[in-house]
Amino acid sequence: MQATDPVANLAALIRCPSVTPAEGGALSLLDNLLTPLGFKVDRVMATEEGTPDVENLYARIGTQGPHLMFAGHTDVVPVGDEATWSHPPFAAEIAGGEMFGRGAVDMKGGIACFIAAIARHVEKHGKPQGSVSFLITGDEEGPSINGTSKLLEWAAAKGETWDACVVGEPTNPDQLGDMIKIGRRGSLSGRITVHGVQGHAAYPHLADNPIRGMLQLTHALMDPPFDTGTDNFQPSNLEVTTIDTGNAATNVIPSKATASFNIRFNDTWTAETLRDEIIRRLDEAAADGALRPDRSPVKYDLVWADRPSHVFLTRNNSLISSLSGAVAEVTGNEPKLSTTGGTSDARFIKDYCPVVEFGLVGQTMHMVDERVAVADLETLTRIYETFIERWFDHAIA
Repeated sequence: MQATDPVANLAALIRCPSVTPAEGGALSLLDNLLTPLGFKVDRVMATEEGTPDVENLYARIGTQGPHLMFAGHTDVVPVGDEATWSHPPFAAEIAGGEMFGRGAVDMKGGIACFIAAIARHVEKHGKPQGSVSFLITGDEEGPSINGTSKLLEWAAAKGETWDACVVGEPTNPDQLGDMIKIGRRGSLSGRITVHGVQGHAAYPHLADNPIRGMLQLTHALMDPPFDTGTDNFQPSNLEVTTIDTGNAATNVIPSKATASFNIRFNDTWTAETLRDEIIRRLDEAAADGALRPDRSPVKYDLVWADRPSHVFLTRNNSLISSLSGAVAEVTGNEPKLSTTGGTSDARFIKDYCPVVEFGLVGQTMHMVDERVAVADLETLTRIYETFIERWFDHAIA
């Protein structure tokens, strides 16, 4: 199967209905594309009790350093109401110069382009001067338990080491060449439960409304701001995402209230210091009697979500300059180096090697009629191909 055409690569990938955690034929397709190029391909099944099994793929060409990794995911989010799509979500139809399909930009398009780039490199120059590997998961859009983190552990246990990594997530907000992600904020979530006393709304002195206490606690989490930002990161931001009592009656004071929150934090904090600050704020607010006159302090429980994402910043000049130079050479744009956005699998890779992210324009990711400009697929392939040459030249020099 010819792998040098990113449009054909992407069309074939979109036609694989790989909604998390289904493999959907996507990894088999990658196997068929990479093996003829000289890659050794491993299919790795990861399991954990209470979570769906996930199949992942690791492929490598070359046996020595320097070693460049490309990372991504073939799983996609559900399509929603298929009737609202103007083109079938797994048909890869092209209309108006755009290819439509779930995963077109997030992120089968990036994978399709990097495969085309390395295929062209092999066609022109033979095998790379060192090694290139693909680390592809089927669990990025899901719980991210049986995906990249376990595949990295598996590969590292076999003796694999890497010098740099590019994650092909859609990083560009408006056009190709806008933005390279060189780090990510951390993410920490928790759930608060405030305990009260149920009673009749007409007799509040016989009850204790937990909503009053919850308002005090959530206000303390959102004000004052946690910080004003740093040189490389925007200010940390906490959002209360749910408040619930489970109470459908309008004349009953509920017995408890729960609230969930998530904070995206910069390098002012670690997950540990941030937990301490949040507990300090909650304890201080719990003692405040402003909304609960003549009542005892608010009684609350706090449960932290598992596995917080830690903030990181990549400072590897060889990696960043090689990719920035390739973007500028192909597009004429000087990309912005950014740490905005949510989390990605780069949060796992950063523990093994320097990592940056660069891919397609992300305006339609997760949306109905997700689509990519066909011309962008060729442009991104040329960027990746130029980057591969630049990075190896720099790493070997």
